[in-house]
Order: sequence, then structure tokens, then C-alpha cells
Amino acid sequence: MKKYFIIDFDSTFTKVEALDLLAEISLAERDDKWEIIEEIKNITDRGMAGQVSMRESLVERLTLLQAHKKHLQILVSRLKELVSDSVKRNRIFFENYANDVLIVSSGFKEFIIPVVTEYDIKPENVYANEFVFDANDKIIGFDSSNPLSENGGKVKLLKNLNLQGEVYVIGDGYTDYEIRQAGLANSFYAFTENVERDVVVEKADHIAPSLDEFLYVHKLPMAISYPKSRINVLILENIEASAQQIFKEEGYNVEIINSALDENELAEKIKNVSVLCIRSKTTVTRKILENANKLICVGTFTIGTNQIDLQACAEKGVAVFNAPYSNTRSVVELAIGEMIMLMRNIPDKNAGMHAGKWEKSAANSNEVRGKNLGIIGYGNIGSQLSVLAEALGMKVYYYDTAEKLAIGNATKCRSLRELYEVSDIISVHIDGRKSNKHFIDEDDFEQMKDGVIFMNLARGEVVEINALVKYIKNGKIRGAAIDVFPSEPKNNKEPFVSELQGLKNVILTPHIGGSTQEAQYNIANFVPAKIIEYINTGSSLLSVNFPNIQLPQLENAHRLMHVHENVSGILAQINSILAKHNINIVGQYLKTNETIGYVITDINKEYNKEVIKDLKNIAHTIKFRVLY
Repeated sequence: MKKYFIIDFDSTFTKVEALDLLAEISLAERDDKWEIIEEIKNITDRGMAGQVSMRESLVERLTLLQAHKKHLQILVSRLKELVSDSVKRNRIFFENYANDVLIVSSGFKEFIIPVVTEYDIKPENVYANEFVFDANDKIIGFDSSNPLSENGGKVKLLKNLNLQGEVYVIGDGYTDYEIRQAGLANSFYAFTENVERDVVVEKADHIAPSLDEFLYVHKLPMAISYPKSRINVLILENIEASAQQIFKEEGYNVEIINSALDENELAEKIKNVSVLCIRSKTTVTRKILENANKLICVGTFTIGTNQIDLQACAEKGVAVFNAPYSNTRSVVELAIGEMIMLMRNIPDKNAGMHAGKWEKSAANSNEVRGKNLGIIGYGNIGSQLSVLAEALGMKVYYYDTAEKLAIGNATKCRSLRELYEVSDIISVHIDGRKSNKHFIDEDDFEQMKDGVIFMNLARGEVVEINALVKYIKNGKIRGAAIDVFPSEPKNNKEPFVSELQGLKNVILTPHIGGSTQEAQYNIANFVPAKIIEYINTGSSLLSVNFPNIQLPQLENAHRLMHVHENVSGILAQINSILAKHNINIVGQYLKTNETIGYVITDINKEYNKEVIKDLKNIAHTIKFRVLY
């Protein structure tokens, strides 16, 4: 059966209401232009919501416009730049269905036809009003005999057209819904990419956040593999707002929960989630992943990833991305500030002042210049701390289980004991992997110098808290700064309890090492960018659990992404299937790690759809995606 696609123009085919934009052009020289423009927009909104008659709306707006034919040339040029994004990218649909797409609008042919014909829509398939001009080409009205200038005009038009076949309407206004209400269309899709009107959405058969959604549902030609509005992003733990904005601008569907979720809560919530965004308080376990059948990737807005079962994610074909560099400076600055405060015994002096005690004395107060700083963990944070500490005149020693090149004049220690013997201040910057639990225990504290300053801004589990408390109380540890704890509240409403509370010369902070506006903004931009790049191109660069592949942009091809268990022969099977279907390989990329293999194959656009089924059925396949 023949299908017809009725598409509105204003705020659907284009991002704007054309008469509103024409007002900005025609009234540009008037001092009161913004007041008039606002009045015109109000009339437009009332008309779209069905609160004022169409004819009344047109008359009022044209009277206020004071427009001329010369303004229409400018308007058309502007509208061509403001075609809706999903319309722009889906030219293939309009090319293939040029005879079946009808533009039905209460706007005007004079500016609609020049815009839509660039998308292969035929001028005779444009149904709209027409301006009336005076002898000086000033717009003075419209053709009042056109049914589209009346209330219910679209319904009258469709009745006159008497289309024989299935009719689908895509629009953002109440007048578009009226076609469906009159029984002249099979379905009405409320188009919300540019504007969302509650009264229209409530009446719609379906919501179309973009043209992609409509094309996907009806299996019509489209530019992308999957509607972005169907990619559900769950953001937990009060992540900086710009992350949400980036995902929304990409077209994803975003849900925000400001606290962490426990295992059972997240196991239930994750069922329809495509992208999970967390910080340090949410744990992603194998049990949770068992329910994550739609999960594409996890983004942790932290440096560490120990809260995520990376192995289970890899086995599930879920890529994990973190923020390895974005908050480094913030953590380092806090460490520098705290070591200075502790060397000057500021926590106790501050508490005394608040209690009304004036204790002016240089006793037990020292500069950091000339002191020895021992850094445990010489990664991004440890090495940058080394640079800043050296600039303060400190002598830096470091220990790392991996071979790390010294920066500046830092000295590498061959063992922790060697570091403990020389360090006046010790700062821990190691990750929270299971093998690092209680990395610093009672034996370690016993080996440290008497009067040492101890700081942990890494992970709570890496330090044995009971031992730390013991050595603070007996005076071996002169002062401590602890930013991370074995057990932390899930949100700001839960109480914090620790044996470290109330101890002298101890700074306790609520896991805020990376919590500066600068760091959170950087992280909130970096992690979404990596996730979007992975979803859009398949590039896994900087994933912490996937083989890292940097891919070129996809052009004139389809990209097949095959994640499989790391067993031999998979690539050969993939290529054998492609050969069987006479498919030409444009480019191919393969990389493996100890768990999985990741094969990306770019092929010619034309191919037998059966090949997808065959590739998915290869033994040991974990996940398969297609991009185009």
C-alpha cells in the first residue's frame, strides 16, 4: 500500500517559526522591534496550541510584520541554514521518497518552496498559504481563499486531496494533530526536536524527538544506524551539569539521579540504560551487569576505576572510560595546601581560635622548604605533585611498583622502607585495586620517621585506618590529611562516622580532592566526549578495558563492530562471511587484549542484510553493532 508522509514546516522541517524570523528581519531598524517580535511570538505560540484561530493569527502577525518582498530573500537564506539537524542528515529519505513527501503548512509558499526543494521535495507537493503584495511589493495580506488560512485548514486540505494509502503526519503544532483527529491519518508523530508543546505531545500517537525516530520505526532509509533519542543515559552522583547538556545536545535521552545507587537499586535501574555515568560511590558489579542488556559503555567521572568490575564489563562487551587527567591539578593543589597546613599545625590552632584560645607560638611549626616529601604512586597526580613540591624547595622521593622515570630532581626509591626512612611528609597516590587493600598497614607506619606527616588523597581502602589512628594517638604521626575513607556516605544527607574524628592536627575532607569547579567542568566535558566518540565512530582510544583503537571518520561505508572473546580464528570467520556475500572491505582494524578482541570492518554501502545475521551468529561473539 502506498504511503504518504505529511510534514509540517515551521519548527519541524526548520528549527524556527518563519514568521517570527521574518519579524526580526523586517523590524530590524525599529527601536521597538523586540516588543513587537515578542508579541508576534506570543501570537504564534497561541496559534500552535490551538488557542487562537489560524486566520486571526495570520492577520495579527502580518499586520505587525510590516514586511516587504526583499525581506523574503533574506529570510530564505536564513531558513536554509536553520533546517532541522535530523532533516539535514536524512537527505537519503527525501531522495528516495520525493513523490510521497508532502509539506503541509500554515506558512507561505514564497519562503517554503526555496528551502524544501533543496531536499528533492517537489514544488507541487508543497501546500501552504501565499502572500498578497501591493504595487510596491509590500506584504499586505494573504490569499483568503486558501483553506490553510482558516481554522481546520489542514483537515480541509487533506479531505480535498483524498489520499489513497497510509498517511503519517509529523509536526509540532495542534493543527497537525487535527489531521489525525479527523481520521485522515494513520498516525500523528509529535516532533519535539526543536520545540515541545505539552498540548500537542499529550494528543500524539507517538513522540518523535527527531526524524530519525520516525524513520527507524518505519524501517525507512536513514543516515544513522539508531535514533540517538533511544540511547538512554543514566547520570548518578551529582555530576557537573555540563555533562548532561553535552549528552542532550547529542540527542540522547538523559535521566539524572543525584545520589549513588546500591547494587540492588542499580541492578533494577540499569535494564534499559545505554550509557551509565558514575563517580566513586557507585559500584558496578557483575550482578548489575547481568541485567545490563542494552548497556554500551560506562563513564566514570573519576581517575580511578576500582569501583567497576572491568573484567565483567569486557566480557559483556561494555567499554569503560574514565578521566585520567582532568582533575590532577586539583588533587595536587589540595595536597600542597594540606601539607603546609599540617606542618604549621593549623588545624589545632584554628580549633583553638574558634574556642576562644589565643596560642601564639612557633613551637611545632615548620616550613615545607627543605623537607623531604615521599610520594607513594608516581602516576599523573604523584608526578605533578613532585614538580610543584620541588618548586617549593622540597626534596622529593618516590616509590612506584611500575618503572617510572623521575621528573626534575626527584629520587626513585627501590623500596617503601627506603622512602619511609627519609620522608618528613608522605603522600599516597595509588589506585584502589583489590591488591592494594591495606597497602599501608601497621608495619608501614612503624617504619616511618617519628613526627611524620601522612596524607591519603587516593583511595580509602589502601590505608588501614585502625593502624593510622593508633600512630596518630601515640604521636608517631604528627599530623594527617585524609580525603578518602573505606566507607563513605552515598550522598550529602547521610552521616559520616570515622575513628579519625576529633584527633589532633588531622584534616578530614569529604572526598573533594578533585572537587573544584575547574576539575569537574573538565571531567564533565572529557568523559562524554569519549563516550560519544565511541558510540558514533567505534573509536575505543583511552578505554580502560577495551583494546584501544583510534578510527578514522566513516565516509561512504558501513562500519561493522564485532566484539568477541579472545579466541583464534574470529577474523578469518568474519572475512569468510563477507566473502560469501561478495562484500568489499574498505578498511579493517583488529586489536585484542587478554579478554576480548575488537574487530572493526568498513564495507561498501550496498550489502545483503543477511550478512548481519551471519556475523552475529559467529561463535564467541559478545556484541555486534553497525554504524552508517
